[in-house]
Amino acid sequence: MTRWITNLAALLLALPLWAAELGDDGLYKTDWMRDTFKDLREDLEEANAEGKRLALIFEQRGCVYCDKMHKEVFPRPEIARMIKDNYFVVQLNLHGDIEVTDFDGETLSEKDMARKWGILFTPTVMFLPEEVAEDATAPQVAVAVMPGAFGAGTTLDMFTIH
Repeated sequence: MTRWITNLAALLLALPLWAAELGDDGLYKTDWMRDTFKDLREDLEEANAEGKRLALIFEQRGCVYCDKMHKEVFPRPEIARMIKDNYFVVQLNLHGDIEVTDFDGETLSEKDMARKWGILFTPTVMFLPEEVAEDATAPQVAVAVMPGAFGAGTTLDMFTIH
């Protein structure tokens, strides 16, 4: 009986290691997400300087699919390592008010940028190239867009290919 209680206590103590952390904005936070000024030109330069690819992830408070990705897919060691080692990820809030500056210089709130770009689902990951023309917008140059939640295999494939 004491062995069972000891094992249960160890499991309960380890739970915070597996739990995804929610920020004040209600969005999940990971150690591979970057807190930036959301100027995409600056973010692209920083990503390139680190030898990483820029990826944008749109999420929203209360999103059950975001919850699934952050609890079941992103924590998998092979996926977390792939993202952390190869991507500069900037999180955007589908309903947020923080200003985002697109590659073409236009500055809008996160929610208005999401509308402009046609983002309809969360999570949505937008993979961007290493070079972007001055007059281009993020969706015009996106290498790929991953709208919605996917299983671990598909997610790993998307982050491996792009």
